[in-house]
Amino acid sequence: MILLRRLLGDVLRRQRQRQGRTLREVSSSARVSLGYLSEVERGQKEASSELLSAICDALDVPMSEVMREVSDDLSLAELAQSAASQTSAAPMRPLLGAVTSVTSVTTERVTIKAPKAPAEAVDVVAA
Repeated sequence: MILLRRLLGDVLRRQRQRQGRTLREVSSSARVSLGYLSEVERGQKEASSELLSAICDALDVPMSEVMREVSDDLSLAELAQSAASQTSAAPMRPLLGAVTSVTSVTTERVTIKAPKAPAEAVDVVAA
């Protein structure tokens, strides 16, 4: 099962780490306890819209950008989940033209192998 709070926490953590900031700095700027922000980043707590707004302001990142990144991650997670549930006996809808199998599924990367050249693969990577 895909948990939205976990994906949101991952995006917030990546945003913070890209800026080279600590939990303490962001929690102070957002006026939220360090422990609570840590739980939000780990996907253990649901962030209210008000809290999410305060965190985004503290990170100086538009909430729409954060939500877009969450949406992209959710799409990849759904693709990975769908690919993992497919069996080899079930017919696969052609993806990217003539793709017949999906391998190496993780939360960040999906590797899709083409049928005519098994050594070549197309990676779909979260931005």
